[in-house]
Amino acid sequence: MSASALLTGLNIVVTRPVHQAAFLAEQIRVLGGNPILLPVLEIMDIPDLEPLKNLIRHLDEFDWAIFVSPNAVNKSMPLIIQQRALPAHLKIATVGKGSADALKQYGVDDVLVPDGNSDSEALLQQAALQHMTGQRVVIFRGNGGRQLLGDTLTQRGAQVEYAECYQRRKPDLDTASLLADWSHGKIHAVIVTSSEGLHNLFDIIGMLGQQLLKLTPVFTVHERIAQTARELGLEKIIKAPSTGDEGLLKGLQTYFQATGKQYN
Repeated sequence: MSASALLTGLNIVVTRPVHQAAFLAEQIRVLGGNPILLPVLEIMDIPDLEPLKNLIRHLDEFDWAIFVSPNAVNKSMPLIIQQRALPAHLKIATVGKGSADALKQYGVDDVLVPDGNSDSEALLQQAALQHMTGQRVVIFRGNGGRQLLGDTLTQRGAQVEYAECYQRRKPDLDTASLLADWSHGKIHAVIVTSSEGLHNLFDIIGMLGQQLLKLTPVFTVHERIAQTARELGLEKIIKAPSTGDEGLLKGLQTYFQATGKQYN
């Protein structure tokens, strides 16, 4: 099978928010596949920006700023740039490479980013974050979200504040056409990139879709999401060999090359 035909004939559901799905969808097309965009998360502006703007005005008081996602970067950095320069002493960290790449677009290059996994656990393993007594940390994130990062840094002696700079919500989607194709064996894989997104997907597709999902290969890059999938009863969970879009694409190619099936 040629490199350009590794995904030929495959209909692959991509569940990322629309604005984050373009590159992955295009690469699936390059490999011969057909991406089906089903954004199970919507990223929205927060209704009241004043608390965030006020925190930005006081960035000099912090030792660390941590961005948990590219969304956190893209929703907060324009506001920061409008108001001020980043303090020279402020150390910057991200949960993963995607957020670090987003920061580069705003001229921020000196960033602590974990190797390997892109998650809170990996960031918390970094030596620079082990002894945090007296350190003030601001975490830029969406509404709610995991508490592990902030709780652990607090246990290590840090004073932590959260800067909520966007909202996540479950969209209202019409999945009738998707479920019809799925019922006829025309959906070959699903890509899931967050546990919250997976729970939203379960709700959105309903009971019929859940039964179909349980028999469909589900690709992810994080063990935490894979564990959520197992808890939901999914039977074909494929964890990509590396993080990011490249890992997902490699996982798809390896899996379907190994099956030896032709879908076109």
